[in-house]
Amino acid sequence: MTCRTLPTVATLALCLFGTGAHSQTLRSWMSPEVGAAWAAGFKGKNTTITVVDDFRSSSLLSGNLGTGALRLRHGEWTAKEAGLLAPAATLRTRDFTSGTTVPLATGFNVLNLSYGMYAPAGYQASQIGWSAQERSIIGYAVNGNAVISRAAGNDGIAVGATNASGNVDYLDVALKGAKSALIVGALNTNGTTAKPATLASYSNFAGADATVQKQFLVVGVEGSKTGLYGTSFAAPVITGYSAILASKFTSATPTQVANQLLSTAHKDTVANYTAARYGQGEASLTRALAPVAIR
Repeated sequence: MTCRTLPTVATLALCLFGTGAHSQTLRSWMSPEVGAAWAAGFKGKNTTITVVDDFRSSSLLSGNLGTGALRLRHGEWTAKEAGLLAPAATLRTRDFTSGTTVPLATGFNVLNLSYGMYAPAGYQASQIGWSAQERSIIGYAVNGNAVISRAAGNDGIAVGATNASGNVDYLDVALKGAKSALIVGALNTNGTTAKPATLASYSNFAGADATVQKQFLVVGVEGSKTGLYGTSFAAPVITGYSAILASKFTSATPTQVANQLLSTAHKDTVANYTAARYGQGEASLTRALAPVAIR
């Protein structure tokens, strides 16, 4: 996990959650439901994905998303993953240290956030001196202007709780209850009813807060196949799913798309389901796409 310290009212350490056109090939780490969505013609057309992440540092991660072994920056990996899932979407990237307002494109927008912003416990989100970047992202989530797919974090604790270093991820706190913000945890694999998946040992979980439970989803992160572990690589799955849904439900709002993913999630493909652990359950692209329309 790479961290940066930002000069804010409460000093925040900014951390990454990870221990263009893309070919349309179903990769082994993807849920088979992705292939079914593509076959039906839903690939993210007329949507824009913006990945806010590390695109400047010299830190590289080794992995393979089925396109060959590579060493890439964290943001290059998360952007590649989202683009592989929604190959018809327009993909934008933005370094997470930019500090300036994140612009939205015309049409349907999805923002991928696989980083966190930490400070010592005891503050309210309103006491944090957010940069224009985070203010814009939080505003989009609160007002329902874009789907915000947010990695849950890798401390193995409840979302918004204090970690072993005495710090809280205040970006979680700021996004709690926001209309179109989804918080995404990691399963060890894609689950099935015959073989339910379990929460990855590193993944944060929903916790006892009912508001967080209502916006929390889990997806498989098959690090044994890709070499990439962390909830950083769970968030781009939901980013891709959101773009795919929006390419079918072309009049849907970001809040409607987010709610559709939440309301159609599986509870029977995860082991020993509880809302405190899995929130609404494992996201199901097939179930989310099933209706003729959503509202």
